[in-house]
Amino acid sequence: MFYSFDYWLFMLPAIILTMLASWYVQSAYRRWGRVPASSRISGAEAAQRLALYGGLSDVRIQVIGGTLTDHYDPRDRVLRLSAGVAQSTSVAALAVAAHELGHAQQHAEGYFPLQLRSALVPAVNIGSYLGWILILIGLMIRASGIAWLGVMAFSLGAVFALATLPVELNASARARVLLRESGLIRTEEEMRGVSTVLNAAALTYVAALATSLLQLLYYVSLVSGLSGRRR
Repeated sequence: MFYSFDYWLFMLPAIILTMLASWYVQSAYRRWGRVPASSRISGAEAAQRLALYGGLSDVRIQVIGGTLTDHYDPRDRVLRLSAGVAQSTSVAALAVAAHELGHAQQHAEGYFPLQLRSALVPAVNIGSYLGWILILIGLMIRASGIAWLGVMAFSLGAVFALATLPVELNASARARVLLRESGLIRTEEEMRGVSTVLNAAALTYVAALATSLLQLLYYVSLVSGLSGRRR
């Protein structure tokens, strides 16, 4: 029922966009991962310098496994960099490290969109699990009220994806400023590479939002059909 032809018809644009975003990220990272920054420092060194430059001396840097698993953990104030980013002196590595440090800046400043996204996490975790169950029960017993409760619960995922977009775009904007003002990125060509990598990463969040919205629209169409039959 959930994964009918209509479902794939709804989701096809999001699937295509997600595939394009994934290809663009990998392509941009490979391209600029082969271009060394003229500052000749690694991603881990760049993160340490930018943390001091931005007044974030209490942020710790850790190296973790995986590829592009980089993230900032506000609970422990730890910036975790994948080994490929931490050890590389490429333009791409500096862009990724600076982006994650942008999140550390947001956390230190109490940036509202970041606070909102963090506050949504518990509700989203519950809603994403409970939503489809309520929709399924509502459709099976033809109880539109229960099904609409499921849609509302499931819609929290779309709200979270929407709240994530400005957080990520702002972190990328901060990264550009940090890299330019600190002198770690020195030429316009290097800055173009930084922007390419960050824009590619931003597209993945646009794809995630599109996926959430289209999936939500599909469930709305299912429940609307149930309500229509009841009338």
